[in-house]
Amino acid sequence: MKALVLGITGGIGAAVAAHLARQMDVTGLSRKDGLDWTKPVDTEAALIGLDGPFDLIFDATGALQIGEHGPEKKLSAIDADAMAAQFAVNTIGPALILKHSDRLIPRDRRAVLATISARVGSISDNGLGGWVSYRAAKAALNQIVKTASVELARTRPEAIIAALHPGTVATGLSAPFAGQRKTLTPEESAARMIAVLDGLTPAQSGGFFAYDGQAIPW
Repeated sequence: MKALVLGITGGIGAAVAAHLARQMDVTGLSRKDGLDWTKPVDTEAALIGLDGPFDLIFDATGALQIGEHGPEKKLSAIDADAMAAQFAVNTIGPALILKHSDRLIPRDRRAVLATISARVGSISDNGLGGWVSYRAAKAALNQIVKTASVELARTRPEAIIAALHPGTVATGLSAPFAGQRKTLTPEESAARMIAVLDGLTPAQSGGFFAYDGQAIPW
């Protein structure tokens, strides 16, 4: 069996790749391979160069803080360029992966595509406000996952696509924002998310799930 992990330079991506390598042939793709969501031409070239099909594609890319712009605390902090960067990394990038899914996953057996979303991307589970650009980018990603599941089901009835909330993971990305929340190590998060994927059925394709297996409302 073959797996593709995108975003393996550290944190969750590296942990996912290490976990999967125990039982699958893992191909990793990172910035050094041309994976840069702000440069679609280079990214497309990197994706076209992949040799599938893959039984599991795990997109571990994404960013909460891009450059000097952290998540907004109020509407007046919205910056157009910062918002565009959030969508480039957290929405458009994963969408480009799905664009190539038709040739990267098999037609005749179970295949899983997973992408890292975030609980704050849930529109109905938003009682705090703030983080406008990041929330919106992840909510858009969730819609893309749901839409992609509808199309994939027509030609690949055994395929499963899911958006995953990894929990608050103890990495440099989340450290400034973790506060008093319980954190998971990258290894713990990776193992639990993979366990969730192992238990999903095609009927659950297009869903949004937390690392503990609970479905998250849109």
